[in-house]
Amino acid sequence: MKTIADYIRTIPDFPHEGIMFRDVTTLFADPRGFRMAIDQMLHPYAGMRIDKVVGLEARGFIMGGAIAHQLSIGFVPIRKKGKLPGKTLSQDYKLEYGEATMEIHDDAIKPGEKVLVVDDLLATGGTAEAGIKLLTRLGAEIVSTSFIIDLPALGGRKKLEAMGLDVQILCEFDGL
Repeated sequence: MKTIADYIRTIPDFPHEGIMFRDVTTLFADPRGFRMAIDQMLHPYAGMRIDKVVGLEARGFIMGGAIAHQLSIGFVPIRKKGKLPGKTLSQDYKLEYGEATMEIHDDAIKPGEKVLVVDDLLATGGTAEAGIKLLTRLGAEIVSTSFIIDLPALGGRKKLEAMGLDVQILCEFDGL
């Protein structure tokens, strides 16, 4: 029987030499693999109250929308700067090669709402941390974070757990 990792394609030296890119588009393209991933991401939250699913740009939108649909709750995107049309809150964060900014609509979450944060990949944790800071500023209660892939060597999971967050992972890959 296939595992989630079996559906993920590895592309060497993309986008830079020395990087092993973990391509989840092959997982999303396979109906059994995609269903398996969504079901496994949902499983830890059976019976829990979750008000909204928050997806981090951009592949987090794919799983986040599917999970929100399955839970019959709303979906909220956290996007790169300049992509949301309404009034937003912004959070800067560091990348390996510079800085970036994430944004959320300032009315996307009501104080006290319980949210699940999802994305495809947890590497350094910078993007997730920025998203969580935005949600905290809006008064959200983070129920958990959920990712398809963890790259443990980059320390993102440890960073999020040190922030007191629950972190759920479907599979891990060694290296960068």
